[in-house]
Amino acid sequence: MVATFVGLAGGAFAQTLPLPNSPVAKDLPGAKELPDPAMTYKVVFDIAKAADKVDEVNPALIAIARFVNTLAKNGVAADHRKIAVVMHQGGTPIVLNNEAFRARNPGHDNPNIAMIQELAKAGVDFRVCGQAVLANKIDPKTIQPEIELDLWALTTIVNLEMRGYVRVGSN
Repeated sequence: MVATFVGLAGGAFAQTLPLPNSPVAKDLPGAKELPDPAMTYKVVFDIAKAADKVDEVNPALIAIARFVNTLAKNGVAADHRKIAVVMHQGGTPIVLNNEAFRARNPGHDNPNIAMIQELAKAGVDFRVCGQAVLANKIDPKTIQPEIELDLWALTTIVNLEMRGYVRVGSN
């Protein structure tokens, strides 16, 4: 009976993750630091690199999904998860809609779209560097609707840090 209850609770719990198809940090008995449900996590992820292969989801997006799920699994409520993502430099092309991505990478769909959409539904705020958009000759109309266009990644990151966000990612 206990095994049945644990199995059912585990199944019900898995459905409560904001990103049920994404990873979550594994439990580690005795770990000293854990997410604190009383804290508000204000984090800006800096994506300045592309995936190794055009058909791969950017690994930073997977890490962000793991972070969001891990916070949720440990009781951090959605209103205590303030997560922003800033894409620039080599990470800029992941912002393209599928049509524009395929035009630049014939025969390849943008593998990042589904992950960006899921993260956005989970409350993650996406920004792209306007200077990188210009440098990469990206038409702003081809940027996925979940992503806001900012003047410059440096300004966005500094502004968010001054608002109390902690920066994670590229130098």
